[in-house]
Amino acid sequence: MTQPTPLMPHATASWLVDNTALTFEQIADFCGLHILEVQAMADDLTSAKYMGRDPLRAGELTAIEIERGQNDPNYRLKMFKAPVTVSRTKGPRYTPVSKRQDKPDGIAWILRNHPEVSDAQISKLIGTTRTTIAAIRDRSHWNIGNITAKDPVTLGLCSQRELDAMVAKAAKGRSAEDDEADVQRLGSDRDALIEELRAAREAQAKAASEAAQEAEAAAWLAAKRAAEAEGRE
Repeated sequence: MTQPTPLMPHATASWLVDNTALTFEQIADFCGLHILEVQAMADDLTSAKYMGRDPLRAGELTAIEIERGQNDPNYRLKMFKAPVTVSRTKGPRYTPVSKRQDKPDGIAWILRNHPEVSDAQISKLIGTTRTTIAAIRDRSHWNIGNITAKDPVTLGLCSQRELDAMVAKAAKGRSAEDDEADVQRLGSDRDALIEELRAAREAQAKAASEAAQEAEAAAWLAAKRAAEAEGRE
């Protein structure tokens, strides 16, 4: 049975790369990422380095489990406490503000390397609009002079698995009904932008809530340990 992945896989992988001696394979397997994504983090090839998320503090790993992995490169890390599953609402993929400027580069890469992929598929994968894709394709985009084709996986816009799945689906061919369904699901470009902004606000509120909960839990644990220490004295 496949175990769940960390709540923030890229941030968790970044922390493990910087703070442990685990192999890239072990980190990629635990975080549900492609090994090339982990390699890119280690080599600082990503356009913006992820802020690490400590899986020990989050309760997803234990120090003993990490030590086991460091002692045995073939050991597969086991999740200590699975994160709460968060269901994704309908609408375009949410991309952090810091990475939105990378979207045109990722779109250009897909258009150059996988022309068989439809605009609707790119829209869902990258979280952009068909208007933007068309502007990059016909080179009418306002910032076309500064757009450089870059692998969206390396940019952190999607995972290698998602990209591979999209390319495989495009290679098999799509029917007109599939494209029409995508258009209906995506809606107009204006609606897509509104949904993206709404998703951004919701994500920010959720992140603030999670940070507050972690701080509260840490304070409670510190108080408990202090009380236990006083009891022993």
